Amino acid sequence: MFADKFKVETSYTFDDVLIEPAESWVEPNTVDVKSVFTKNIPLITPLVSAAMDTVTEAEMAIAMARAGGIGVLHRNCSPEQEVEFVRQVKAADNVIEPDVRYVSPDTTISFVANLMERYSIGGVPVVGSKGKLVGIVSRRDVRGVINKMGAEPVEAIMTKRPIAVHEDITADEAINVMYTKKVERLPVVDDKKKLVGIITMQDLLEKQQYPQANRDKNGKLRVAASVGPFDLRRAEMLADAGVDAIIVDCAHGHNMNVVNGAKTMKETLSCDVVVGNIATAKAGEVLADFADGIKVGIGPGSICTTRIVAGVGVPQISAIANVADVATPCGVPVIADGGIKYSGDVAKAFVAGASSVMMGSMFAGTDEAPGKTIIVKGRRYKQYRGMGSLGVMTSGNSSDRYFQKKGIGANKYVPEGVEGATP
Repeated sequence: MFADKFKVETSYTFDDVLIEPAESWVEPNTVDVKSVFTKNIPLITPLVSAAMDTVTEAEMAIAMARAGGIGVLHRNCSPEQEVEFVRQVKAADNVIEPDVRYVSPDTTISFVANLMERYSIGGVPVVGSKGKLVGIVSRRDVRGVINKMGAEPVEAIMTKRPIAVHEDITADEAINVMYTKKVERLPVVDDKKKLVGIITMQDLLEKQQYPQANRDKNGKLRVAASVGPFDLRRAEMLADAGVDAIIVDCAHGHNMNVVNGAKTMKETLSCDVVVGNIATAKAGEVLADFADGIKVGIGPGSICTTRIVAGVGVPQISAIANVADVATPCGVPVIADGGIKYSGDVAKAFVAGASSVMMGSMFAGTDEAPGKTIIVKGRRYKQYRGMGSLGVMTSGNSSDRYFQKKGIGANKYVPEGVEGATP
């Protein structure tokens, strides 16, 4: 009875296997690595930054999406803060800048000049009664008259009836208008001619620097966010803010209470729902029935001690393959979470059946990571800690990931992660 439990197949992790070479006519520079994150979210680059408070906040998520991947925002913060991260990502590469500074027709020219200097802007829309656009003034208009007409109203020098566009314009259409009309900025108005934003040539050219960016149907950068399995309110707030996918973040995704909580989110939310973490085919069968993506990995991360503290886990290559065998036929992508130390491990994960890989340590040392920078013997390091570490459990909202109550005191937590630093 008990001895039978040890009659198991051999399981493998990344260092146990190599990819056997075979005949190929494909050149390295022609390889296409496009993949999917969930059923409805594509990836140009199949890399995902981990939902860790020293890895992914808005800046990292923006960088990941611009590179063709996707970032998963951590939840070791208030729901309002996580929502703000989502909004920052969605606003990063907007065609239309909604936070536009404008003036009224009777504003003095000197005030407008100071406004341009203070905020480093090259033009300011002029808005009349009821918020309607009546003109625009550029730095060039102001520069020649500031000494003589500084006290005069800007109405005297503004361009009246400026070229404006509707808020449903695309980036390509906006560029065509700018080139045709020889202007560098376009006020954006709604159906009632009210100013709702501005488009600048500089912003559009910056956006063109990222042709491989992962964008939604509206041209905004994609982003995912993690939530606890029972935090429906947080999930709804994130969905309302425009998040592309909710990641139900739990150390044991085969707990049926977690499964039921994830099902409720899937039935309630309009965005995709990814569930994890798991490591077995049986768990994969349960989640593939409703999830848009499955996250695989119990304790493989470099700063995770679950396998030591709890004695639980499955070697990662075998875990990926076990879940992929049941999830792939159902059209559910598998995300390999953790254990990636080298570039070759990424390739091995794909061979095992993963559609994308989630990494923490590989990104934690970058400028975009939110971890604190420290100097040791003249060398720069960044703070990096597991989401099961004592520091995380006592500082935020993630202790429930390991089924431990919030606020019970540092002496009563059982950490399943460590804290450190990475170059």
